[in-house]
Amino acid sequence: MSRLASAFQLARARNRAALVAYLCAGDPDFERSLAACRTLLANGVDVLELGVPFSDPLADGPTNQLAAQRALAGGMTAARVFELVRRIRAEFPAAPIVFYTYYNLVFSNGVEAYLHAAKEAGVDGMLTLDLPPEEAGEMAAACRTHGLDTVFIVAPTTPDARIARIAAATTGFIYYVSREGVTGVREQVAANIPEAVARIRARTALPVAVGFGISTRAQVTQVATHADGVVVGSVLVNCIRDHLGSPEKITARLAAVVAELAAGTQR
Repeated sequence: MSRLASAFQLARARNRAALVAYLCAGDPDFERSLAACRTLLANGVDVLELGVPFSDPLADGPTNQLAAQRALAGGMTAARVFELVRRIRAEFPAAPIVFYTYYNLVFSNGVEAYLHAAKEAGVDGMLTLDLPPEEAGEMAAACRTHGLDTVFIVAPTTPDARIARIAAATTGFIYYVSREGVTGVREQVAANIPEAVARIRARTALPVAVGFGISTRAQVTQVATHADGVVVGSVLVNCIRDHLGSPEKITARLAAVVAELAAGTQR
């Protein structure tokens, strides 16, 4: 069983949703990013979604765009992202790590070579935001070859027939993007999550994780009632942004926020 499948199974057995947490690799630099990732995994995060910094992150709002800019300015490269994963994997051998990335970063390095390097570093799955299943044949084949799970996105506007096609291409979990638009903190979660999750579950037995805009314990609890996983991101990236001058404050704030969010996953 893969690390991803194990994480969702364990959360289900404990009658809670899995907490999936996003950070941009290398934000604001390698060492502080490593410390931030350690803090998440030590304080209740079940799946680490590691953003690979990119100069044109079209699915991301300002918070995550600026995080990618900080990481790139801090010297992050593909090789250093893999090194970051290796360091995390050495300390957290059971923790699932999913790359949140864009296809150009994979394609430009050679799909086969990139995915081989990702697997060797300790990555478990690939969420490639701008790669639809219809165009993902080469990527899917390479993921099968190297034992990497695939994660694809369902949006509020996705028709039922296409949900089935997306589910057929997915091996890890379905990421339901609960709002149209880009990433970012929202005051309220979308109202249609129960219906949307039910539509997806009618077409797949894979776990369904819900994200985009979730930032408080109350919102996590609201989503955890219906979904197998809850994805949080911008609220954590903001912990880094707000304390750039003090590494100790970054980790202390992340620990407090993550522990509070994790408490909301219990059903």
